[in-house]
Amino acid sequence: MRSERDFVGYGRTPPVFDWPGGNRLAINLVVNYEEGSEYSYAFGDDRQENLGEWGVKQFPPGVRNLANESFFEYGSRVGFWRLLDLFERHQVPVTFGVCAVALERNPEAARAIRAAGHEVNAHGYRWEEHFAMEPEVERERIRLAVESIRQTTGERPYGWYCRTAPSINTRALLVEEGGFVYDSDAYNDDVPYRVEVAGKSHLVVPYTGDVNDSHYWAAHGYETDFLAYLTDTFDVLFEESRRWPRMMSVGLHMRMAGRPGRIKAVDAFLRHAKARPGVWITTRLAIAQAFRDATVPGA
Repeated sequence: MRSERDFVGYGRTPPVFDWPGGNRLAINLVVNYEEGSEYSYAFGDDRQENLGEWGVKQFPPGVRNLANESFFEYGSRVGFWRLLDLFERHQVPVTFGVCAVALERNPEAARAIRAAGHEVNAHGYRWEEHFAMEPEVERERIRLAVESIRQTTGERPYGWYCRTAPSINTRALLVEEGGFVYDSDAYNDDVPYRVEVAGKSHLVVPYTGDVNDSHYWAAHGYETDFLAYLTDTFDVLFEESRRWPRMMSVGLHMRMAGRPGRIKAVDAFLRHAKARPGVWITTRLAIAQAFRDATVPGA
């Protein structure tokens, strides 16, 4: 039975190539910069984010959750700089998946990301659900995100990633926009792959929902397990990379991994990964470009 969904993928024959430098395992850390773009009564929204350090706390309609607002503020006020310093110490480039409005609220952070040479990809105009948007609304939000990021960083984004899930129109709208090299709105493989969208070849660089610090807020007790899960994931992919090239994504948030007691896990993981041969820690854009160059002759 044929379906528009692909349950086969590469199967037993993944693409065989080396990442740049003869490396076999590519690692990308994504810092989701959402703080300042979340739903908030203070921004004039008709709803607010209620998921925070203490789980989901429902407030009466129209009553601001000031505690949760401050959890988000910690991310851009403190967590961002702590993570930026960590990446500088390890000399690793990462991807900042930014909600455009969030960077508008913190121009110094935008300048610091650019000065450090990290990639900026688009995580939406705001931290909002594209799956619920009508096509014309979504098209405009994508346009706004691109232009806003261009203004705050000096360069347009080449990658895209929606909050939670894309709409059935998102990928076609990205191809229509014309400037995106890849999107990460999928969780279904360990290496990039191509899909045909509107008659054009489009690159997908899959993301992760499990190797992700969001579990700090979503599951109690995950704090002590995060480093173990990072290293276990790395170790399995590292062993597999002896046969096939592999990619590992690590999802981080400034208000979560940027806390003092949690950043140690990221630090220890980077030390663990950097001690192994054949490992390339880089940006999603670099992974997309390297995959394209390695698998498409003359690209």
